Amino acid sequence: MSRFKALRVHQSSTGRGARIESVTLDELTPGDVVVRVAYSSLNYKDALAVTGKGSIARGYPRTAGIDLSGVVESSSDPAYRPGERVLATGAHLGESLDGGLAELARLPAAALVPLPAGLSLLESMALGTAGFTAALALRRLLENHQVPERGPIAVTGATGGVGGIALGLLKRTGFTTAAITGKPDSASWLRELGADEVVPRASLAIAGKPLETAVWGGAVDSLGGETLAYLTRTVRPWGNIACIGLAQSAKLDITVMPLILRGVSLLGIHSVEVPRAWRLAVWEKLAGAWKPHDIERLIVRAVIGLEEVPRACEQLIAGGARGRYVVRIGGDL
Repeated sequence: MSRFKALRVHQSSTGRGARIESVTLDELTPGDVVVRVAYSSLNYKDALAVTGKGSIARGYPRTAGIDLSGVVESSSDPAYRPGERVLATGAHLGESLDGGLAELARLPAAALVPLPAGLSLLESMALGTAGFTAALALRRLLENHQVPERGPIAVTGATGGVGGIALGLLKRTGFTTAAITGKPDSASWLRELGADEVVPRASLAIAGKPLETAVWGGAVDSLGGETLAYLTRTVRPWGNIACIGLAQSAKLDITVMPLILRGVSLLGIHSVEVPRAWRLAVWEKLAGAWKPHDIERLIVRAVIGLEEVPRACEQLIAGGARGRYVVRIGGDL
């Protein structure tokens, strides 16, 4: 059986670490479909896994990478045929399933999505889990009656993948946006992405009363912690906050006052176990009406090779990255 390269995460008595290895399909978790990987991408979860700073995998060794796009090599499921272009995001890749940072991946058919006609293999990974999560957040906001007339949407972690893409999606659907960032020197780039206003995170009133002056129509938050608590106190009546991450803290110290006196809603955004109909619908939107303008220039920080992934993951953990890393594996197959 032929061998191929994969970035594998191992756990030993001295800790967790990742290295590129030569493996066979028989060493991968079971699946119906074998995909020759064209591109993958890097997310914060990938960075935690590859650097060993987070326990992401559910079993070792495990191929890292929660995203991939590529071409079906073989399939025992009639839903997919050899030569078909597909993508996968979340769906337990890199966790209980071997992931996308490899030349080949073997996955259950349910984990895959046919590549929508409006996206290339590279564009789908420029978006990846980050773009899918941002679009899922927008879908939840709209479903819970968020409207532009209610006021500007605050986006935290705006220089990250989800936040940056969220700015563009919100702008395209008619919302005014405010990028809340700890990197005010990125203001011009954030405005290119879709920010109408750039707010230094240091200027926020982090400690305050249970309710403060209502400023925001709603929010998309990737930080958690004190910043999310601040947003609950300052979102206008009947506004929604889409909660997508915990880059600042997993803890949330709030009162119920914003919820019961202003009708503020906290919407949890979970991009892994998503009903298939939702997943397909969100990707169709991202390939059509919600497709960001100039994806590669605005969203992609760099296209890197598999060997460069560990160093890029260190930069992601350190908070030094702006935009998205796309990993070229097989290229445009």
